[in-house]
Formats: sequence, structure tokens, C-alpha cells
Amino acid sequence: MDAIQEQNRELLNTAGLRSTNQRSLILEIIRHGQGHLDADEVFRRARSRQPRISLSTVYRTLQKLKKLGLIEELHFDEAHHHYEIKPLTEHHHLVCRGCGRIIEFQYPISHLIKRKVPEAKDFEITGSDVQITGYCSACRQSKKQQ
Repeated sequence: MDAIQEQNRELLNTAGLRSTNQRSLILEIIRHGQGHLDADEVFRRARSRQPRISLSTVYRTLQKLKKLGLIEELHFDEAHHHYEIKPLTEHHHLVCRGCGRIIEFQYPISHLIKRKVPEAKDFEITGSDVQITGYCSACRQSKKQQ
């Protein structure tokens, strides 16, 4: 067993979830997904490594991992939920309406709100979720060429 698999097993056990090969694999896929993966993409990647894994196992595991706070479920559009490992620091997302590209950025938004918005001064802010939509440079360029 490699170090990543061992780390995933420990994380699952610490969270109170029995560690299985399938759960560890799904956690590894999300952790190294290089982007925000939807359930279908997690399933495709898992199936290439464990052909007997089912889509329902992927969905159930995603919900358990989300409930335990190990991953976050993000909603960039109406049709899909995307998943990422729960980040250690607050970050936000730029979402391109043309190609669907998602760009993460960090900015202390909740800190600024707490300082600047009078209603938030007596409110314990534990995080924020900001999604900004627009068009990436490639999509803007292709629109100009049309």
C-alpha cells in the first residue's frame, strides 16, 4: 500500500467511516482530480482502476464523505454537483459561462465583510462561498472572432 492510500485510510477511519478500497480510491480521485469533478467523472476514473465499482457506490460514498466534512459539494450550474477535498483555507471560484472552466482564487472576503458590513460585526462568520461568473480570456477571444 502506498503512502496516499494509507493516508486516505487513516482519514476515513479518523472520520468514523470504515475504510474500504473503493472509498479510499474515490477520495484519492477527488484529491488528485486537478479540478472540480462531478460524480460521473469520479465514476469513470474509478471504473478505469476498479472495473467492478458501481455508480451507486460512487454516489453513496460521495454523500458520506460530504456528510463527514471530508469533501465539499459545489454547485456551479443547475445540472451538476462538483466535488473537491475540503480546503484548508477559504477560496472562491470564477466560472466561465462559455467553456465551463473553473478558476480558484483566494481573497479574504469573509474577513472584509466582518470588518465592513455593520450587520456582520456581531455575527460569527465561519466561511464564505463566492462564485463569480463571466467569460475567460479564451472564450472572450473566440467571441470576438465570430
